[in-house]
Amino acid sequence: MRLLLAEDDPALSDQIRQALVQEGRVVDVVKDGEEAAFLGSTEPYDMIILDLGLPKRDGLSILREWRAQKNGVPVLILTARDGWSQRVDGLDAGADDYITKPFHMAELLARVRALLRRRMGQQSPLFEAGTFSFDTRMGRATVEGIAVDLTAQEAAVLTYLVNNSGRLVSRTELSEHIYAYDADRDSNTIAVFIARLRKKLGAQVIQTIRGRGYKIDPA
Repeated sequence: MRLLLAEDDPALSDQIRQALVQEGRVVDVVKDGEEAAFLGSTEPYDMIILDLGLPKRDGLSILREWRAQKNGVPVLILTARDGWSQRVDGLDAGADDYITKPFHMAELLARVRALLRRRMGQQSPLFEAGTFSFDTRMGRATVEGIAVDLTAQEAAVLTYLVNNSGRLVSRTELSEHIYAYDADRDSNTIAVFIARLRKKLGAQVIQTIRGRGYKIDPA
């Protein structure tokens, strides 16, 4: 899953990015409002973490602009502890959740997971299909109860397919959601990751619709 993090504090943004990457997320980081507004309007993010106190453009005006554009990407806002009016304004402007600074990283990660599940219409973090199961909180897969070792890219592909279970996903869409903005995106490598996953998980878990894409159905 691919996220945009808009935070101008270098130390904090690096801590958040590292924590998200450890959970298997792809994270683009920006440090000012102008770049946040541009990427949030032009890139297909699964979620955005938005600090309201950004330089060049404030987060609240950016959020209002996205919602005016009918951009429904989930947005988690970061606010100062004493900024209760900002929290209210942010929620009224279309934010899906907020967290106040300073915060515990575990809480931020839990809120991110909850918003991503809500976006995909999932109630449980555990996905199951036959003997295959996948914990979206930890990015861990098992087959018949036995853990399956996945590379970071394999986990990213599997996470996106699981979070979009029941829906056909094209190679292009997958590449847009598992690579960062400045990465060299090659949709042809998606077929390689899918082939590896089918060997590890069983050929029946991921359906290949020739010329169209891939699909995972729940049990």
